[in-house]
Amino acid sequence: MYSKITKVILILMFTALNFYAQEKAKTSEASRDDAAIRANVEQMAKGWNAKSGAGFAKPFAEDADYVIVNGIQIKGRAAIDKGHQDIFDTIYKNSTLTVSVEQIRFLRPDVALVHVGSALSVTRENSTRSYNGKVTLVMTKNKDKWEIAAFQNTQVQAPGN
Repeated sequence: MYSKITKVILILMFTALNFYAQEKAKTSEASRDDAAIRANVEQMAKGWNAKSGAGFAKPFAEDADYVIVNGIQIKGRAAIDKGHQDIFDTIYKNSTLTVSVEQIRFLRPDVALVHVGSALSVTRENSTRSYNGKVTLVMTKNKDKWEIAAFQNTQVQAPGN
């Protein structure tokens, strides 16, 4: 029969293995969440560069809030899609967007605050201008799917401007 010390050792071993398995599962979940959030940011850039309002709006929640760089607020994925298709067909038809996720901060397991650096290059009449921005996103996880619930775009000014 097992001695009390052997039983205690076995209990401690099983407890430690269980804790390790739980921590590994949490790490794996966090990695999947991080990857899904980054994929949503990349989807916006892909949609922009394909000049597709629907592609740009795809990662947004149905009732998303979107604040444009000039402070105008629009509501909902459909409005984000239409508004972007309008600018892709006109003033931004010759533009390229690059993005980089700078920070992901999980406020809760199903809510993340995401900061994204952006660079927009726009060519008009043989002249190209570049604009840098900082995008702040609030993303929520619904049924294992991350969506952009809120978007705030801020133009970054060069020092002295």
